[in-house]
Parts: sequence; structure tokens; C-alpha cells
Amino acid sequence: MRPLLICDCDEVLLHMVRHFSVWLDEAHDIEFSLEGGDFARSMRRRADGNFVTGEEMPAILDGFFPDQMHRQTAVPHVREALGELSQLAEIVVLTNLREHCREHRISQLAAHGIVHRVECNQGGKGDPVARLVAEHGNPVTVFVDDLAVHHQSVANHAPHVHRLHMIAEPALAPHVPPAPAAHARIDDWRAAKDWIAARFASSEPAPPTSA
Repeated sequence: MRPLLICDCDEVLLHMVRHFSVWLDEAHDIEFSLEGGDFARSMRRRADGNFVTGEEMPAILDGFFPDQMHRQTAVPHVREALGELSQLAEIVVLTNLREHCREHRISQLAAHGIVHRVECNQGGKGDPVARLVAEHGNPVTVFVDDLAVHHQSVANHAPHVHRLHMIAEPALAPHVPPAPAAHARIDDWRAAKDWIAARFASSEPAPPTSA
């Protein structure tokens, strides 16, 4: 039974916020602060200085996904790292996009040389991670994501999964603390690859975290 690697996409495999920021400026005259740790408080309308509300957010994101996904670029060293890890494990991309974006995400990743199974999700990732692990026969599994809330969700639903917190956007990473429910924080794929491979080599389930 091969191990399993479950990866988020935006800010793990592909850069998103830097390109989203440029598009917000061009299309909506909205300023996006890359230094803001809170996504909901990072978008401010230049016309009146007000923050974009939670109610407005879905429509704005729907304008970027899928029509502007071509702007996104691959995170450095990710293709090489996944290429090596694919020799050791099965890889699934678990992305929080609506289902109508799935084929766009598959094509987008393939254009960057990343060809793996893609699953879309809404909300916490703990339950879908647990289902993927069970589907693959409960192997040693590593989960990689940029959001602390998803690490907590996975800790709640699949505590035996190794959890790696990664924020691959260098303008954002220094402003976001390590996720309490993650086992490690690594923002570079060269080091992350070695950490993940070591988890697979150990053949041990994840230790408990304090979170």
C-alpha cells in the first residue's frame, strides 16, 4: 500500500493572492493587502475606503475562478518535488473551489506539469481528508495546506494524518503564524519534500498535537 499525499492548491502549488491582488486592482479598484493575515480584512475599496464584506466575497471570487485562473503561476520547486514524491506515494489535490471549477483546475495544473487527481471541496477539509484516506486503505498520509482552520479540521476528523502548514507566498508567509494543529511549518518545497518523504519512510501515524 502506497502512502498518500493530500495537497491544497492555492499558495501551496500555485501562487494565488499576488495575481488576485493585481486583478482586484484592475477590475474592481480594490486594494488587496498581502500583509494582512485575515483574508476577509485584506480587501479595501479605494472609492470609499470600506472593506469588502463577507456577503460580497463569493461574487468577487467567482469572478476570479475560473475566468482569471490563467494568471496563476507555479510555486518554485513544486513540480520537481511532486515528481519525486509521486514515486513514493499517491497524490491528490484537494482544493476549496466549487465543482464547476474542477476541470479548469485540472487543466490549469496540467499546464504547469502537475497531473494528479483533483477533488473540489467547500468548507472544512477534515471530513474529505478522512474519506480519501479510507478510500486508499488508510495508509500513512500527509496533508499540506496554507490555512490553519483546515489543519484543525483534519486534526479533528483524521488525527492520524501528518499535517504540514505551508504558505508559499513570501509576501504573506511572515505575517501568518504557524498553524497550532499542524505538525510542522515549512514554506519551501525543497525542504517540504524531505519532511514529507521522511513521514512516508517512518510508516508511522501522526503524533497528537496540543491544538
